[in-house]
Amino acid sequence: MSETGPVRVTVRNPSGLHARPAAMFVRGVGGFHSTIRVTNVTRGTGPVDAKSIIAVLGLGVSAGHEIELTAEGADAAQALDAIRTLVEGGLGEDVGGGAH
Repeated sequence: MSETGPVRVTVRNPSGLHARPAAMFVRGVGGFHSTIRVTNVTRGTGPVDAKSIIAVLGLGVSAGHEIELTAEGADAAQALDAIRTLVEGGLGEDVGGGAH
């Protein structure tokens, strides 16, 4: 088993990791076999299981907050790349700058 991370990314969508964006985040994470943890670096909360909607919502991630991701498992590197892309893309919300 390999451990990868940490990867830090700034949450750009207007509502942070709340409601619909958090659900999209957890859905994206759930497609991987690795154990994935997320920390809200800005607030100092976590790390928590990134596959748990309740845990992710409990981090209190708002727009502009920096999160840190770690992953452990066979697909850890792929998981972190995919999650970083998902977060940078705004988790299904318009973040301006032409990202859709």
